[in-house]
Order: sequence, then C-alpha cells, then structure tokens
Amino acid sequence: MKKPLQYKINIFLFLLPALALFVTVLIAPIIMSFYYSLTEWNGFTTPEFIGFKNYVELFTSKSINISRALKNAFLLALLSCIIQLPFALWLALRLARPIKGRTALLSIYFMPVLISTVVIGQLWLKIYNPDYGVLNVLLRSIGLEKWTHIWLGDKKYALGAAFVPILWQYVGYHMLLMYAGIKGVPPELTEAAMIDGCTPSQVNRYIIIPYIRPILRVCVIFAITGSLKSFDLIYVLTNGGPSHATEVPSTLMISMLFLRNRYGMGSTIAVMLIVLCFFFALLINAVFKEEK
Repeated sequence: MKKPLQYKINIFLFLLPALALFVTVLIAPIIMSFYYSLTEWNGFTTPEFIGFKNYVELFTSKSINISRALKNAFLLALLSCIIQLPFALWLALRLARPIKGRTALLSIYFMPVLISTVVIGQLWLKIYNPDYGVLNVLLRSIGLEKWTHIWLGDKKYALGAAFVPILWQYVGYHMLLMYAGIKGVPPELTEAAMIDGCTPSQVNRYIIIPYIRPILRVCVIFAITGSLKSFDLIYVLTNGGPSHATEVPSTLMISMLFLRNRYGMGSTIAVMLIVLCFFFALLINAVFKEEK
C-alpha cells in the first residue's frame, strides 16, 4: 500500500531537527576542515588557496614528522587489540557467571570510564613521579631501585608509560559492552552445550564468543579509531614529549593550530584522521562481515 504524501512529510519533519544537528555539528565542520586544509592560513589573515601542498608537506617534511606520530598511534591501536580487548573479554566472561559481588565488581571496573580524563592524567602523574611516585617507591621498597626511572621524562619509557593509563581507562568500557552482549545469549544454547558435555571454556569459545561477534566488531572499531584520535591523556601526561617521543596525530595537530598558527596544516592532519578512522571502520566491518 502506497504511503500518503502527508505521512512522508511528517516523517521528514520529525527527522529534520536531528538531520540539521548532524549536518551542523559533523558534516559542516568536516567540509570546512577540508577547505582550510587546501589553504595557507594563520587564523587571522585571509586564507590563501595553495591546493594540496599541505598534504605533500605533511608526508615529506622532516620538521613535522608525521610518520612518528602515526607509528605511535598504530602501536596504541595494536596494543588495544591484543591487550585491552582480550582482557576486557576475559573480565566480561568471568563476571557473566553467577559470582558473589558481581554488581560491585562491574561498578569498580567501569569507574575509570566515568572519571574525567584530566583527573586520571593527574593521578598517573603522581604514580609516575620520580621522587615520591607510587611506582618508584614500590620498586625501592622491594629492593629494585635499579628499575626506577623518570618514566615520563625518558624517551625509552615515556611512550609505554603514557599508553598504560589509556589501555587501563577503557578496559571497563569494552567489558561492559561485552558483558551486555553475553547476557543476551539465549540460556538454552549454553544449557544444551553443557548437557552435551562441553566445558565452560568450550562454551565460551564455540557458543558465546561467536554469538557476540557484532559486539566484538563494535569494540574493535572503537578501540582502533579511539587510538588513532587519542589526545587527552597523552596531552596531560607528556604533551607529546620528551623530544616528540609520545607524539600522536592529535597532539601534532594541536601544536600546528595553536603553537605554530598553521591552521591549514592543522586542518590537513584533521582530515587525515577522519579518512583513517573511516577507512579502518570500513575495513573492520568487512573483516567481521557475516555470511547470511
């Protein structure tokens, strides 16, 4: 039956506020960023159109060193996939079982997600402090003083030290998504598997994990795209230092925008991040594509 015209108009009117907000908040800034990426602009004078020179300079200039920033971002994405997500899945599988204090444990593991990132950065600055930080004090107390370091001030250890809080903060976020997916598994599937003699680990491997495949896909997308655009914790902990050892694309973009007044180059980095996030989202969807 063909829908009347008034019905279609009503649908459009209901969708119009959300569409306007989507275009204003997301689409328009992306278009503006792409336009400014094609210009040389210091934020005050009239932008000068230069074509794709910013893109060429971004990947060829040694003074910008985008390769190190991308390498650090990809390393964080890799660590998120092989450390953060498996640990979150293990926690979700454990907490999905009937154990004592499950609600309290869920709240405790999710708490870092609720805390402001700036507050978390300040807490970890106290942990890494070379003089009174918990980490160095603990190492000295157990006789491992030679293992103490200036964790955020040494190029050898700064990157790893900056990644630890990022991986730790969002374990609870992915755990809660996976936990919700596990609780949605029909109980008759797991009960039938247990009756057939499957062990709990076999139930997890052959029943639960395949069933929550769409949730795992979402978590992988969030982990990788979140790693590519990571900024806040690294900015609080190291600001990309020392000697650009912890530089990521977002901190490099902020440096270009507000320290060097190169709004065109900063917009170029922003467009690059948008393209990378979109590309990896499509790639992950293709990898997790289910056969109908």
